[in-house]
Amino acid sequence: MTTTATHLRTVALHWTDLHEAAGQPAIVHGFGQGLRGYLAALDERALLEAAWARADERADTDPNAPGQRPIPVRLHILDTMRLVEAALVQCADDIAAAAQRASIPMPAARRVDGSTYRSFREARIAHEDRQRKVQLALADQRDPKRWQYTGRRTAPYAALWLLARVERAPGPCRRITEAEEHRISTVAAGAADRVESALDIAAQKRTLAQPHNCGGAIDVHGGEGRTPVAHCTGCGEIWTEAVAA
Repeated sequence: MTTTATHLRTVALHWTDLHEAAGQPAIVHGFGQGLRGYLAALDERALLEAAWARADERADTDPNAPGQRPIPVRLHILDTMRLVEAALVQCADDIAAAAQRASIPMPAARRVDGSTYRSFREARIAHEDRQRKVQLALADQRDPKRWQYTGRRTAPYAALWLLARVERAPGPCRRITEAEEHRISTVAAGAADRVESALDIAAQKRTLAQPHNCGGAIDVHGGEGRTPVAHCTGCGEIWTEAVAA
């Protein structure tokens, strides 16, 4: 069984591959448009996360919209990266808002006049104490284990931060709840599935809604860069890219 940790690692490890693939020309094969495009047209499963559902409302699906149709694989990969990053960052935002403790506050400034301190030594001790508190607060605010709401908010960083929460790594966070872990699991599974589909690195199997003439179900197998193959579970007929066996 694939774990949440594996899904999050998949995103982090293959993010560079997505960047590289985004600049590659489309590789079209299998049923005229490749397994990825073919299965995308057949796959009507709704992901559980509302973030995915909202993100799938793409303006450029309008056939009258400018640009090449069908959309090139390069744009498809860029779109995948945008969706995955948005979902993971939003998930990290929500988990951090609930589970991450507030950072140590900066010490309040003290008004100094002639009667504040009784001696230079007392003033120096107070100054040094405040400096220590400032450094402690800054270190806590900049702790790399702390999720930040500004700055580095990328898919790999969000995936690794969520991975640390799932694996109960030390950090400025309480232990996540079962509901929070389920939320991370759902988002991670959707993210990994999209990354693997965009890169065509996962073995895939789909059953067509339309049965064969004999009444049997048609299963399509492919992925991992292989040419798709379909076969009828009723009569056993097999189809490759252009030939029926």
